[in-house]
Amino acid sequence: MCKKDQKAGIITLAAPVYHEKEIKKSRFIAVAMRVETSGEAMEQIRKASLPEANHNCWAYKIGGEYRFSDDGEPGGSAGRPILAAIEGQELDRVTVVVSRYFGGIKLGVGGLVRAYGGTAAECLRQAKKLEVKPLYQLRVEIPFPDVSTVYNFLPEFNVRKTGESYVETGVILELELEQQNWELFRKNLTDVTKGKMRVIDIRDAE
Repeated sequence: MCKKDQKAGIITLAAPVYHEKEIKKSRFIAVAMRVETSGEAMEQIRKASLPEANHNCWAYKIGGEYRFSDDGEPGGSAGRPILAAIEGQELDRVTVVVSRYFGGIKLGVGGLVRAYGGTAAECLRQAKKLEVKPLYQLRVEIPFPDVSTVYNFLPEFNVRKTGESYVETGVILELELEQQNWELFRKNLTDVTKGKMRVIDIRDAE
């Protein structure tokens, strides 16, 4: 497992997708889903795994974090090819579970790699994709006389208000917006408040 900061926009899945394929009498059933955290990924893997299947192999990728499992298949023949399918399509925040019902014919390690990786790849190709842009979460203090004006132009910059609180001199707004909109949004805030707005905290959204 490894981790790294995620700074650029990503492509993920807009909705779960299902794909089934038969290879030499074995049934391979793939389910791919969008996930946001490793905990959510493991929970979705648990839900998607089929109790009657001989093997439930899986992989997930969230930013620079990834894990995979062969679930009893020969080492490197299932989980890693599933992960390679995710990475090969440059997807992120995705988990894929491929369940196998053994049909009586052994596929060999090479055959398993192609079966698991290929089923996962076909499943992901069918999925509707979604671009997720990096976000900032920030807290800014706005003087009372300027609050209504600031509220009015939040939609112009696609800013979402997630909370607010009051202090003696104004309102502290908790906001979320795309990083690419921040500089122009800050300039407008400065202009509207004649430089009296105050950024209390700003950070990358998870």
